[in-house]
Amino acid sequence: MKRAYVYKNKSEEDGKLMAVEDTIKDFKKEISSQFHVPEQNLKLYTANGCEINDVRVIRDNEKVYLSSECDKTLTDCDKINQSIEKMSVSDDKDREVSDWIKLNVGGKHFVTSRATLLAKEPLSMLARMFADNNNMYLMNPSATDETGAYLIDRSPEYFEPILNYLRHGEVILNRNVNPKGVLEEAVFYGLDSMIPQLNHLIEESMCHSGNNQSLTRMDVIRLVIMTPTTSELRFQGVNLAGADLNRLDLRHINFKYACLSRCNLSGANLSHCCLERADLSHANLEGAQLLGVKALCANMEGAILKGCNMEDPVGSRAVMEGVNLKGANLDGSNMAGVNLRVATLKNANLQNCDLRAAVLAGADLECCDLSGSDLHEANLRGANLKDAAFELMLTPLHMSQTIR
Repeated sequence: MKRAYVYKNKSEEDGKLMAVEDTIKDFKKEISSQFHVPEQNLKLYTANGCEINDVRVIRDNEKVYLSSECDKTLTDCDKINQSIEKMSVSDDKDREVSDWIKLNVGGKHFVTSRATLLAKEPLSMLARMFADNNNMYLMNPSATDETGAYLIDRSPEYFEPILNYLRHGEVILNRNVNPKGVLEEAVFYGLDSMIPQLNHLIEESMCHSGNNQSLTRMDVIRLVIMTPTTSELRFQGVNLAGADLNRLDLRHINFKYACLSRCNLSGANLSHCCLERADLSHANLEGAQLLGVKALCANMEGAILKGCNMEDPVGSRAVMEGVNLKGANLDGSNMAGVNLRVATLKNANLQNCDLRAAVLAGADLECCDLSGSDLHEANLRGANLKDAAFELMLTPLHMSQTIR
């Protein structure tokens, strides 16, 4: 059997918890007995002011309010208005139900319709907050700001795709919006139908990041064109493996830790670039300009650097200290003044290279071919020259005078 809380008026004083009788007549009779009110003058109302004529419309644990018509001095209109006024139990008398709702989510304002919040997910928190008084899942909306917008302390960036989902039923995210953040908000708001779509997007995102696809030539050209000459262009840690970047002007770009393995950089201008710890293994840099390049501890194993120019007329020296050039081909390169301290050049081809005043102290030149190279004033102190080839070079006596 259903129960109801019965009160004399909206102040809800001296209320009684009563069992709802089978008929409205029996229910009124019992109320008349309990409250000592004449049954013929008794009327029952719901919280929103509607008169109850059938006990079947009374929900379990619903509040019921009495109205007695004993006061004969009041007109019928006065009594009706007074009864409706008494039945108003809203905490906010000035609250008006509107079809348009303004939300302030984390400081950003959104405007949407009540139907949008209720139709797609009627059991969600948003639907329950803004349902009308007849809805059994009614919740009290939050406080409002100075513009009358309801305050919600959540992320506006993640709320926007949630609101759009409620409008058209599809999860559409901008490029820079993390689906994991939107998923957290969907769980918070109770949007159950949105969660599977977001999980699918997260799985796709993880697969895409796992592939780690490299940038293409067009990607690099687009970024070079869009970046002002006064700004530094950074490709730090970027995957450019296998990209065709031949003959591009890439001066002053930061490639620190970038993957340039097997890249085609032939004829490219890499002057004053930062290649520190970059992976250039088996890359093609034939004829590239490397003036003043900074390539500390870079990996250039097996790279092709034939005919490269590293000598800067201004005097800026290329720094390739600790670089791995094992098995690299530097045939005919201009490397005057280059710093190759403790570099690894084992089995490298350095034929006909210009190494005047180059710093090769502590370098590993084992099995390196230096035939025809110019080592005038080069610093080879502590270098490993085991099985290195010096054919077609100056006389050993001359070398002892010029090589430190």
